[in-house]
Amino acid sequence: MALVEQARRDGARLDRACAVVGVSVRTYQRWSTPEGAHPDGRTEASRPVPHNKLSDRERAVIVDLCNEPRYRSRPPAYIVADQADQGRYLASEATFYRVLRDADQNHHRGRHKAPEGRRPPTTHVADTPNRLWSWDVSWLPGPACGTWWYLYLIVDVFSRKIVGHEVHAAETGELAGDLIQKAYWREHLAAMDKPLILHSDNGSPMKAATFLQKLYDLGITPSRSRPRVSNDNAYSESLFRTLKYRPGFPSKGFATLEQAREWMLGFVHWYNEQHRHSALNYVTPTQRHNGEAARILERRRATYERARDAHPERWSGPIRDFGLPETVTLNPETAASC
Repeated sequence: MALVEQARRDGARLDRACAVVGVSVRTYQRWSTPEGAHPDGRTEASRPVPHNKLSDRERAVIVDLCNEPRYRSRPPAYIVADQADQGRYLASEATFYRVLRDADQNHHRGRHKAPEGRRPPTTHVADTPNRLWSWDVSWLPGPACGTWWYLYLIVDVFSRKIVGHEVHAAETGELAGDLIQKAYWREHLAAMDKPLILHSDNGSPMKAATFLQKLYDLGITPSRSRPRVSNDNAYSESLFRTLKYRPGFPSKGFATLEQAREWMLGFVHWYNEQHRHSALNYVTPTQRHNGEAARILERRRATYERARDAHPERWSGPIRDFGLPETVTLNPETAASC
């Protein structure tokens, strides 16, 4: 009460102040009466019986009807429609559901699994490079329809740099483990004080025992997406789209494995060294990964400030923001899931 009153004296609206402390406006008003706070009597109030309420006999007729052999595997919507075709109306579909629920007969039917609430996605935050990696396997078209080469690709979530990639003719946990180990040594992760988190989807290579043993040996913490939710691994999926829509991508397929590997080498060099990433304020992933982005963006800021000072009449507001986020979050929590 005191917190809400203090907020109102400071100019806050009543509904906003009540939302912050976790009470409804009606509860605050009830507590603010001259008589003081008193129990909510709504739960114990005696209410008149609705005049249109079904009698016990009518409710029993509905239950007996739903348990007849011809209807016991049918939903209320079917029963109501079939009864109407016979010129008989007992109650609405909602009433059928309510009566069956009161009789403890409104349950999931069938052999398929009952629907269940989807768990929230796994959330990780990276504040420097080599804290959080995302990886996946994508299929590159082969020389004939239905043939594929398998692209293993690892991207640093903080810097968007491709830290490892390989193309193979098979998709196995052993090949994935070898790629992770090469990237681990290439990025000098053995000297890190914090463990690396490696996020992926639920593919068979990601759950292979040999691959998980390799992560355990290297001190890497595995993390996986929810089943059948590709958005949980959005950084890898977005990179695959950039790759396959890159001009020059052979949409009709790579004739040989060597051709696919050669094309990927060129793409990785372009992406890391030349591609000005829109999410990085148009610096390259390598510049962000190596700590050069702040200096480059500061030079841009100085250029814009000189241009504004030379012609202030051409600027209606401040110069654009040249900053970069200090942290990058994989699957950030929304207000609804907090």
